[in-house]
Amino acid sequence: MDYHTFCQKFNICGLNEQQEAAVRRVNGATLLLAVPGSGKTTVIVARTGYLMYVAGVKPENILTITYTRAAAKEMKERFLSFTGQQYTPVTFGTFHGVFYGILKQAYGFTAANILSDEEKFGILRELTLNYGGDLAEEGDFPEEIAREISVVKGNKIALEHYYSSCCPDEVFRQIYQGYREACQSRRKLDFDDMILYCYELFVQRKDILEAWQKKFQYILVDEFQDINQLQYDIVRMLAKPQNNLFIVGDDDQSIYHFRGARPEIMLNFTRDYPDAETVTLDVNYRCSGQILSAAMHVIGENKKRFSKKLSTPNQVGKAVQIREFQNPREEYLAVVSELRERMENGERLEDTAILLRTNQEAEGLVGALMERQVPFNMKEKLPNLFQHWICRNLLAYMHFAAGEKNRKYFLEFMNRPNRYISRDALSLSSVVSFEELKEFYKDKDWMCDRITTLETHLRVLKSLAPYAAINFIRKGMGYEEYLREYAEYRKIKPEELSEILDRLTESTKGMNSLEEWESYIEEYTEKLEEQARKAEQEREGVLISTLHGVKGLEYEQVYILNVNEGSMPYRKAVLDPAIEEERRLFYVGMTRARKQLALCYVRQQYEKKREPSRFLKEAGV
Repeated sequence: MDYHTFCQKFNICGLNEQQEAAVRRVNGATLLLAVPGSGKTTVIVARTGYLMYVAGVKPENILTITYTRAAAKEMKERFLSFTGQQYTPVTFGTFHGVFYGILKQAYGFTAANILSDEEKFGILRELTLNYGGDLAEEGDFPEEIAREISVVKGNKIALEHYYSSCCPDEVFRQIYQGYREACQSRRKLDFDDMILYCYELFVQRKDILEAWQKKFQYILVDEFQDINQLQYDIVRMLAKPQNNLFIVGDDDQSIYHFRGARPEIMLNFTRDYPDAETVTLDVNYRCSGQILSAAMHVIGENKKRFSKKLSTPNQVGKAVQIREFQNPREEYLAVVSELRERMENGERLEDTAILLRTNQEAEGLVGALMERQVPFNMKEKLPNLFQHWICRNLLAYMHFAAGEKNRKYFLEFMNRPNRYISRDALSLSSVVSFEELKEFYKDKDWMCDRITTLETHLRVLKSLAPYAAINFIRKGMGYEEYLREYAEYRKIKPEELSEILDRLTESTKGMNSLEEWESYIEEYTEKLEEQARKAEQEREGVLISTLHGVKGLEYEQVYILNVNEGSMPYRKAVLDPAIEEERRLFYVGMTRARKQLALCYVRQQYEKKREPSRFLKEAGV
């Protein structure tokens, strides 16, 4: 079959020049730069068909790798629909799926050898208790440590050369070693081990490597900008000796450095493959001219990127809006009111998205949506502020001050800030007695003074409404200073913890009693759980998501909220590479919009001045 006949048979006569060049690329290494909305999936599917029907490649010799099972499933379904088949020997899979399949054949692994999330986090929680002290109190610490373990494995970093960003280095190394030993003793593999063991297998067994090289003679990797070093090393081994390696991605959409992605691998691809051909899909079929122009102005500020000149056949469209609000509450209510008005006019909201930098920022927005009864769904689960360990500390202080002398409450706050009270000083009774504490420390006057001071503070606390109580705990009892010291220990910015305090303080405004605040917490938690259950069953209303969560998606109208310094770019981003990734993330958010894009910022939050993001000026609108 020649190319013309192929196009007619499969109805792909509308490809542009660059798309056609990509489809007809068969042998050798190829770098396909695919900008947002450029039809890359269509190209991948069409090229796979071209390999089979025009170039005569056996389908079982073709491997297409994507990053998620959903993406692999969609790609396979698109290909079957394209060819009109019900089955194909072409392999569509994820890195983990493909490489685990190789391990199964080599070692006879079964599902029983896969480490479940429950087992994984059980191991990490136990190790944190052994080595991490107070870190065990933090509900999200196991997820953070798991992410860093993944980065170390995925990029083949020597443990002694890795510096943790979530805990002291020695603590990280102890947990890492303990985790590895636990997995090995149980003969279990986590997701990263599927990649690592496959790499080691190929290095040690050249015969096995050669067998898989013969099978997968044509390899395509989608979302290549998200690849890590270990994945790349395996792909390179598999592609030899023909090097028929077709990589697809957009360096401007590399936003997963925290997961171990290394965009520099894509930037250096033509150095590794000097004969590689580069094809750029630079026509965006999604965005209006105004949106595309603003997005290109922003991303053009990045220095380390492939230069691209994007165009669109779409109309210029409505101007990108930049909207100022006094505070987040005003911002949220304004957006929600617009959505409510659209609903009342009979419009559907499913083609509208509201994007934020982090899940935590969605709390106030979700509250406003609930108030105005605007339906919404969330791309990611919203973490419950009131389940944070800082909230537990505050509630324990307030319950104890109210007369509930429960041992559990006292243990929660007794050394936050550190008063050097030992657990040995507490009797086995469920009720804490200050007289018994003073008796235990009777030979240490300074400890007795500290206990007396704590008693006095608790008496003051008893008389205060929640808003004043939290402020007294923060300022009068030294809790804020404790958080600053703890942030240093955790290697995080103090603002991350003080913001939790700010949000909790804000939630108590207008509350007259602890009971009233706890009633609000209970109601809010119930609504969150209800929304989560609803989201699993149906997707209705406006979408609420982080910028990370909408990659690959598109909407008629997009709002990006809290476009302020500290949010976009995020406060953790200090060095130039981190700022460039934040800019890429913002670019991803902007290019989700087809026709309307509103960029919103606030002037004040938590009674502190906030500056608009530098990205707004860069957008040039």
